[in-house]
Amino acid sequence: MMVRMHDPGGVRETLPPTPTGGVGDSFEEFYAANFQPLMLQLYAYTADIDHAQDAVQEAFSRAWARWDKLVRYDRPAAWVRKVAMNVVRNRWRRLRAARAHARYHRDQIVAGPGPDRVALAHALATLPDNQRRAIVLFHVADVSVAEIADAEGVALGTVKSWLHRGRAALATALTDARTEDPCV
Repeated sequence: MMVRMHDPGGVRETLPPTPTGGVGDSFEEFYAANFQPLMLQLYAYTADIDHAQDAVQEAFSRAWARWDKLVRYDRPAAWVRKVAMNVVRNRWRRLRAARAHARYHRDQIVAGPGPDRVALAHALATLPDNQRRAIVLFHVADVSVAEIADAEGVALGTVKSWLHRGRAALATALTDARTEDPCV
């Protein structure tokens, strides 16, 4: 969209407005523009669509309560993503504690997505949390290395290291998975 301004000398064209990540005047516009991308990012991180949806909904609920302040942030969607990832991490901690008390309980294995996605989800699950988060943010959420470093409170080189090590571990895990299963 090109912004046109009228001045005494005629019509003057200016640069297009800077994208704001779906932030308009209303929370509804922000939600509509950002829910699906954030939900897909959290799904890639958790490999569980229900947990991803719950976490993103919880994050948007918290954003709604702070909307007057949040709308003035440079990247409010990054704030919502960070909150959603924290929600997921807290749920994982509670789940680990519950499993420690109920070791006899076994989850039923149900048919899931195709073999490639399953292999990727399993390979991602083997990565340390910081590497998995960096891989998902960079490759799925299309967040820059600088933005990841800023969000995580670490140096650029640290994020690059996480990405490098994470990719190497994924390549090894995915290569090993293909050689172990001749049907793939």
